[in-house]
Amino acid sequence: MGGAYGLQTHIWNNNWKTVLLMAGFPVLLLLLMYGLFLGYAGLTGTYYGNDPMTGYFIWAGDALAGAWPFAIAGAILWFGIAYAFYQNIIDAATGAKKVERMAEPKLYNLLENLCISRGLTMPALRIMETDALNAFATGLHKGNYSVTVTRGLMNTLNDDELEAVLAHELTHIRNADVRLLIIAVIFVGIFSFVGEMTFRSLRFGGMGGGSSRRSSSSRDSGGGAVIAIIVALVIIGIAYALAIVIRFALSRRREYLADAGAVELTKNPDAMITALQKISGNPVVASAPSEVREMFIENPHSDFAGIFATHPPIAKRIEALAKFAGGRVPMPPAPAPAPAAAPNKRGPWG
Repeated sequence: MGGAYGLQTHIWNNNWKTVLLMAGFPVLLLLLMYGLFLGYAGLTGTYYGNDPMTGYFIWAGDALAGAWPFAIAGAILWFGIAYAFYQNIIDAATGAKKVERMAEPKLYNLLENLCISRGLTMPALRIMETDALNAFATGLHKGNYSVTVTRGLMNTLNDDELEAVLAHELTHIRNADVRLLIIAVIFVGIFSFVGEMTFRSLRFGGMGGGSSRRSSSSRDSGGGAVIAIIVALVIIGIAYALAIVIRFALSRRREYLADAGAVELTKNPDAMITALQKISGNPVVASAPSEVREMFIENPHSDFAGIFATHPPIAKRIEALAKFAGGRVPMPPAPAPAPAAAPNKRGPWG
């Protein structure tokens, strides 16, 4: 599975996507801010000059020119905070707790043995106290990687299946998937932060030009405001669509490659298959934010939301393991025969 695509190609592709996200972020941020300013101008009737058809756009551009340094500075500050404390933020959102060998010797030893077999640095180990069955890996660079599993996963999977899941998460670390995921999550947080900051700034005094250059909505026939609002909605929609593209950058292929990497590490495709089957029965961690759930080994979506899903269906992953890794899909147990009716010993009249 992984060899046909090329592991090094996948790692290079992840690194390239990370660079593109970093480079494209300022453009997307400014586009979003301009749309917000233009929408505010149209809703409040605030524009420059005597021509409202162009005055709204000029006002929004002037507001953006005055606000963008503060927005970029705030975004950089948020990125710095998220870069330094992302693991603390994720732990607070999921309730995960770091554990050492003394607390969970079996789980710790399984992960350590996998790392030794490939010469990998041992990541930190964390546990979420939930009955859901899931796992994920986090980290930006060597020395601060972490693997998190749920208590339900530990209680439900046997040792071989648990080892397969840990190998899956280690493969995400080896393939540089986790760095791309973390940066994407940070960017989504920045978009939310900037949007809120822009609305607050507009609410408490505005951010554009002097009042001598403004005209009120009473001098506007209404057509310019409607056009400004429509264009603003289009711009915000484009920014939102580009944000979805960020999610698409988190290719579904990464899960297939991580499954293949688990087979390579454990030499046991059957364990990966049965682990996925068990996980599919109860994967949802209700307390985890949607951005964090994108990191999970399984993140189910409804039929419509599946269009934008970053995880392939479990059935497709099992099919790939059986086809390319030689795994065997266990047959569902046959239904138990119905118990025979007890003989009537009481006679026809009871």
